[in-house]
Amino acid sequence: MQNHHHTTETSHDRTLAIEAIGLKLTYANGTEAVTDVSLEIPSGECFGFLGANGAGKTTTIKMLTTLLQPTSGQITINGYDAFTESNAVRESIGYMAQETSIDPALTVRENLRFSCRAYGVPTVEREAQIDDLLELVGLSSNVDDRAQTLSGGQKKRLDAAMALVHQPPIVFLDEPTTGLDPAARTRLWEYFREINRQGTTVFLTTQYLEEADALCSNLAVILDGEIVATGSPADLKAEIGGEVIEITLANPNETAVEHVRAIIEESEVVTSDDIEAIQPTEDGLSVTSTDAREFGTDFLVRLTEADVTITGFTIRSPTLDDVFLALTDESVNDVGDQDVHSTDHHTEARE
Repeated sequence: MQNHHHTTETSHDRTLAIEAIGLKLTYANGTEAVTDVSLEIPSGECFGFLGANGAGKTTTIKMLTTLLQPTSGQITINGYDAFTESNAVRESIGYMAQETSIDPALTVRENLRFSCRAYGVPTVEREAQIDDLLELVGLSSNVDDRAQTLSGGQKKRLDAAMALVHQPPIVFLDEPTTGLDPAARTRLWEYFREINRQGTTVFLTTQYLEEADALCSNLAVILDGEIVATGSPADLKAEIGGEVIEITLANPNETAVEHVRAIIEESEVVTSDDIEAIQPTEDGLSVTSTDAREFGTDFLVRLTEADVTITGFTIRSPTLDDVFLALTDESVNDVGDQDVHSTDHHTEARE
């Protein structure tokens, strides 16, 4: 599928796909959903907006797509002012909300035809565009199936295709893979990578740290309505500093974890300045340190001498899990049922 982006002649500066300055949104009841969000996202980027439930992700994406008007701040999308040129903004973006917008009673093709009409896709282009999208999202063989007969993953792929029938230069995806099994999630990832490769700017909100790491070239982490960190996945991992020692205990109860923590903190092998963080995990605890490899063996010896039964001891580079943990000081170890699907330690941000 080719990406025929809007090329309307205008004096607008289109070097930035998305620019938001000082966004704030306070609801009528006084709730401050977003307190300070500023973003600059170049055209063609896959940008991740990472945060736990209630952090302000959906409120922000609704402001960027003109569905909510901020209490204060400025928004420019594709060079258009979101307030004075809101229609132009809406015509030049695709939006995939958390809840699918498909009509279960219609067939796959009928849903896409409806979306084409809604977005004003010229009649002569519709069927070819629909066929291209069906092939891209792997639904060509389901074209005449009623949407209600599709699996959850197929419905998400149809919903994504419906957001792109008019080939917008920007697509907003609000937690697009929540609730999907690993295979369905991976299939959607492949689709998002492909549309981004073709030049579409992707704005993705997610709680899945693995998702942000796998798809996005740059990220922003939002906490309590405010952006607390920005940068590439590698940049954010580097901010953690050092490496992480993962200690797995045979009996990882609270008493055992605190016992191990005390041994580490009281060890003369390291000083408190050497340790960035000690955090409980699902099956033990993790120690982040700039000198992890230097004193890792000494830790192991001391824990063994203290009769602590250890079933696993590894040293690894920091992940986005660690970044989120450090930035929010929250546990990210409430693992979703469908989230444990690789040998790496991937967890879902706490809901």
